[in-house]
Amino acid sequence: MSSSETTSVPGDNTGPGGPIDAAEPEPIKAVPLRRPGRWIAAAIILALLGLFIYGAATNPAYGWGTYRKYLFDSRIASGAVVTLELTVLAMAIAIVLGALLAVMRLSPNPVLRAVAWVYLWVFRGTPVFVQLVFWGLFPSLYKSIQLGVPFGPEFVRIDVQGLQAAFAFAVIGLALNEAAYMAEIVRAGINSVGEGQREASTALGMSWSQTMRRTVLPQAMRVIIPPTGNELIGMLKTTALVTAIPLSTDLYGRARDIYGVNFQPIPLLLVTATWYLAVTSVLMIGQYYLERYYSRGASRQLTAKQLQELADAQTIVKAK
Repeated sequence: MSSSETTSVPGDNTGPGGPIDAAEPEPIKAVPLRRPGRWIAAAIILALLGLFIYGAATNPAYGWGTYRKYLFDSRIASGAVVTLELTVLAMAIAIVLGALLAVMRLSPNPVLRAVAWVYLWVFRGTPVFVQLVFWGLFPSLYKSIQLGVPFGPEFVRIDVQGLQAAFAFAVIGLALNEAAYMAEIVRAGINSVGEGQREASTALGMSWSQTMRRTVLPQAMRVIIPPTGNELIGMLKTTALVTAIPLSTDLYGRARDIYGVNFQPIPLLLVTATWYLAVTSVLMIGQYYLERYYSRGASRQLTAKQLQELADAQTIVKAK
């Protein structure tokens, strides 16, 4: 071995050129890739949007004066309240009934499976507007409902034609239609839970209903919540179809009554669209936080807050 050659000794930080610097390397300064196409596309879109806004603002056919007059009108506000009531009540019934139908679809009982399948086949296979028309004609189909012993005494008698319950029929019609879609959403969420979870619950001595209630459904919420939020927003807009009952106390019905008098449908429809956009925006914010709550621990990707805490911890360790 020549005198110029050196041997490496474990733990020795020296090399042929002197001591090796143990400090961390400098961070790489990444230069972002230039994308002129994006800027050009954004400029074109902004120009078109500006032209549209200018044209709408200067077009007298939009009736902006009428729009401002009726935007916060008490009749419109009361219609918005009725729309929210329809949405909440119909969606609450639909969620409960949909979960029940989903469990029936997955039940080992063939009778329950058949009943659930027929229900979904009927309500998913017919338009919701047609269903609402039928509910509006319900008093014509059944003038009264009697409950009692067949060919015997009568305990309860309901005069359907005298009810004047357009709101109740609207809630029932919307809820029964939505329950068919919620059943498929809940069933998809249940099927997303691993089979091992059911086997573990069975090994612990749980019955099928206990397994669904205590093990499967809580874990399926992560899959059920996002489409349920979309269905809630869709239900809010579907309430405009209750005119088929007919029910005219909702948001769209109030606006239609007003422009039926002043013959200015465009500004009143813009008022209705503004209220729908405002309410759906609030619902979308709530849906976002609800999804984030139920998706905790489902992904390994760290959030911005977790990344910041990790960086702070690394800084403290380096300082020591």
